[in-house]
Amino acid sequence: MGEMHSEVVSKVLASTSVMFVGALDTGKTTTALACARAAIDAGKVVGFVDADISNSRIGPPSCVGLKYLRSHDDLDSLETADALHFVGAISPNKLVLQQTIATAAMAGRAREESDLVIIDTSSVVSGVIGETLKYHKAELVRPDIVVAMQRGAEMEPISGMLKRFFSVKVVSIPADPDLMPSAPDERAERRTAAFRKAFAPELGRWRVRSTVFAPTLPPALEQSRLHGMLVGVQDGHGGCLGLGRLEYDDGALRVSTNAGEGMQGLRIGSLSIDPDTFAVTPVNLRDLMFGVR
Repeated sequence: MGEMHSEVVSKVLASTSVMFVGALDTGKTTTALACARAAIDAGKVVGFVDADISNSRIGPPSCVGLKYLRSHDDLDSLETADALHFVGAISPNKLVLQQTIATAAMAGRAREESDLVIIDTSSVVSGVIGETLKYHKAELVRPDIVVAMQRGAEMEPISGMLKRFFSVKVVSIPADPDLMPSAPDERAERRTAAFRKAFAPELGRWRVRSTVFAPTLPPALEQSRLHGMLVGVQDGHGGCLGLGRLEYDDGALRVSTNAGEGMQGLRIGSLSIDPDTFAVTPVNLRDLMFGVR
C-alpha cells in the first residue's frame, strides 16, 4: 500500500463512518478492506456495508449486505451477510430510490453495533444517475469522510458536489496503476456463481397468496406473468432473509427458496432468474404489473 493510501487508513481510523466511491476497477473495495483490517487490528468493530448490488462481496447480488467484522476470521467469511436489504436489481440506473434506502438502512443498522462503519458503493459514478445516487447516499448516511478513488479527474464532479452540499471531508486518491481490470465476462461469471450459491439446496417450495407481496399485486394480474421473478424473502421486521424465485404451475403461485424459515412476505424485484443457468434478465415491473410483456 502506498504512502497516500496509508494516510487514508489513518484518517479512516480516526472517524466513525466512511463512504468509498469510485468507478469500476479503481481499487475502492481493496482499499476499504485494508481500512477494515487496520481497524480490526486497532480493536474496533467494523460494520462493513456492501452497496455494490452488481458485484456483491457480502451476500448475493441484488441486495445491500452488512457484515460485522470483529476479527480477521470474519474477513475470511465475508460473503456471509449478517443482514441484507433487498433491492431487486443489479444496476441502480432505474432504482436509485431503492438502492439509496437500502444503503442508508444497512448503515443505520451497522452504527448500532460498530465503532466504524465502512460503506463500499457501486461503480456507477458518471452522469445524472451516478451523481444523484451518490448525492442521496451521502445525504442519508452522512459519512465523516468520503474517499474518492480516481484514475484522473473523473470523480471531481461528485467530490465537488458532496463538499458543496454537505461540507463532508472528501479525500481523493489515485487508483492503483498496477490494478488489472476485470473483464465483463469475469464479473458476469462471479455474479452467476453468487446467485447459484444464494439458491443452494435444499430449496423449499411454498404456495403463496397474493396478499404477501410488496408491491401489492393488482387484482386483475395473471399470476402466470410472475413466473421466474426474483423476490426478496422478508422477515416481517424490515429485513431480508434471502432470495427466492416465483414459480407458477398447476394454477398456483409458489416461491422456491432456502430462506423460508421466518418468511412473512415477499418483495418483487425487477429481475427474472433462470433456475438452471442462474442468468438474470431485467424486467420492467410496471409493465409486468400493468402492461403487456
